[in-house]
Amino acid sequence: MIDVDVHLQRKTFCLNASFTAGAGITALFGPSGSGKSTLLALIAGLVRPTRGRIAVDGRTLVDTERKVWVPKHKRRIGIVFQDAQLFPHMTVGQNLNFGRWFAPGGKRIVSQSSVVDVLGISHLTDRRPPSLSGGERQRVALARALLSGPEILLLDEPLASLDAGRREEILPLIERMRDEFRIPMLYVTHDASEVNKLASQAVVLENGQIVWKGRPGSLHSRPELLPDAKPLFHKS
Repeated sequence: MIDVDVHLQRKTFCLNASFTAGAGITALFGPSGSGKSTLLALIAGLVRPTRGRIAVDGRTLVDTERKVWVPKHKRRIGIVFQDAQLFPHMTVGQNLNFGRWFAPGGKRIVSQSSVVDVLGISHLTDRRPPSLSGGERQRVALARALLSGPEILLLDEPLASLDAGRREEILPLIERMRDEFRIPMLYVTHDASEVNKLASQAVVLENGQIVWKGRPGSLHSRPELLPDAKPLFHKS
């Protein structure tokens, strides 16, 4: 369970967000510039809020009133960005081992063999990232994040840089991750079809404010909340 109640004030932007997220995938949905990635950065410890509190499974990571600040390397949060950010000089296997290095002793909640199997990357372990396709790099990035033993996984538009074919290849793998590893995930996207396919909860942001939260299936009746996207939701 993640509990977020934060405020961030910048010169030209103000973010206010308060929500809770449990098991499964919570989609952070909205147009570009609405604050989705900034919110992930606050949770990951890459940005400090002006004020507020963030807790994961009852462990306080940030509390500005009590002056609590857990540094990012101690938060047990896995992050996957849209450009994978693998180490190009390392093999896939070495990138995965780097992820395992971050897992605290006794906290390796998933095995390397199960992650490699679910994401279908066993044949890639001796290759280096520059030789991989975009979809293969994202699979490896997902595997590395899982092997770090995270309490939650943050996915920042992981499919945005992929073509339609690669996206259709990765979406079922994220579903398998959700169902088999049961690690809570926050998934940033501005694609309504991804929200509908993957998420059990949606949090819609606009201009730094949460304007709606609920089950994705309910969004079909709120077309004004589908920014720059066709109303791809179906009734559930």
